[in-house]
This record gives sequence, structure tokens and C-alpha cells, in this order.
Amino acid sequence: MKIAILGTGPVAQTLAAKLDSIGHDVQLGTRDVATTMARSDKDAFGNPPYPVWAAAHPKVKLGTMASAAAHGELVINALSGAVAIAGLSSAGEANLAGKVVLDVSNPLDFSKGMPPSLFVSNTDSLGEQIQARFPAARVVKSLNTVTASVMVDPQQVAGGEHTMFVSGNDPDARRQVASLLKEGFGWRDVIELGDLSTARGTEMLLPLWLRTWGALGTPMFGFRVVR
Repeated sequence: MKIAILGTGPVAQTLAAKLDSIGHDVQLGTRDVATTMARSDKDAFGNPPYPVWAAAHPKVKLGTMASAAAHGELVINALSGAVAIAGLSSAGEANLAGKVVLDVSNPLDFSKGMPPSLFVSNTDSLGEQIQARFPAARVVKSLNTVTASVMVDPQQVAGGEHTMFVSGNDPDARRQVASLLKEGFGWRDVIELGDLSTARGTEMLLPLWLRTWGALGTPMFGFRVVR
């Protein structure tokens, strides 16, 4: 499958590396290709600059937001929540129309420092705002409740015995994402919560997730629904 991933940060790189390794045709999207390829400093997390990662993953292409979105049969939004709608706008509404847009971002507000708060919650969600801005896209919210490496390798935590949630207005789009999670990434327990209003709940898990990371000293954990 041709897959576009918007963003070039650690989440985008982790998703791209996994999808490339299982045979998908992946293109990352960035605002400015030349600027991204000219990076020489480590990122905020201490990871090597993008060109170093790109050299290790030569089959993963890099283009503008628009060219990546045009390339993808599936589009993954791996941008930070604060710039998600702007980035998707750069991708172009026509390039998203009719496609499943998997949104893994969270509405984290770092304006007052750490820990961040949410810039939307309770009566709305970032997933819903993306769907409202791009009504012809089929937006699905998932993978936003674990750290990037666990997204693509859930067996790192509790042998994979934890839960991933899927929200989206289009049942077929939800099923497509659930299939990718199970067959591509190895998630065994996937719960389709229902329409995008249910993303309010998964996005509001983030304050708990962040505080749990602080208490445990590691982001290598997940939530499990026991029934």
C-alpha cells in the first residue's frame, strides 16, 4: 500500500520504519524538503538529525505535505497536535478527500510548561476538529495512547496484552485501521469505540499517561481493558 506520513519527527520516523519494513511504499511529508534535509543537529529528544535517519531508510521517500498526501492511499497525521490542522491544510483538501486519515496526534498545550494541558477536551476533540475541517476525509483516531515504539511493537509491553482504541465516523475506515494495527503492528486487543466523539476520551487519557510516565520513569507502558 502507498502510505503518506505527515511529519518527520520521532513518531513519523518510527511509523515509517515499521511500515517500510513490512513492504509498504512510504513517503514522509514536510513543510520544506531542503530545510529538513539540511538538518545537522539532534532533535529535542537527542535523536540524530533527519538526514542520518533517512540514510538508514533509503526506500522511504521525502516530499512536501502535498506530494506525500497525493502519494498516499492512507494518510497518517504524525504532526504535533498544535500544528496538525495547519499541516493537513498544507497537504491539500483534495489530496485527503475520500482517504482514511489516521490521526495519532494529541491536543497537548505546552504554553505553560510541563506537564502540558489539553487545548481541547470534554465537548470536542482534535480528531473531531480535523474531521470538521476536512469533511471529505475519513478520519480515524488511534495509537495516541502509547509512545511511538509501542505503537509499532506492542509486544514490548506486557507481552502485547494491552489495549488499543479506534475511533471514527466511518465504520469501514475504522476496520481498515484496526486491520493495520492487528496485521501490520501486532496489536491483539483492539477496541472500536465508535464515532469520533469517542476520541475525546482517548485524548483525555493523555494527562494520566504523562503522569504515569513521570511516576514510572519510562513511557514503556500501555492501558489494558480487563473484561
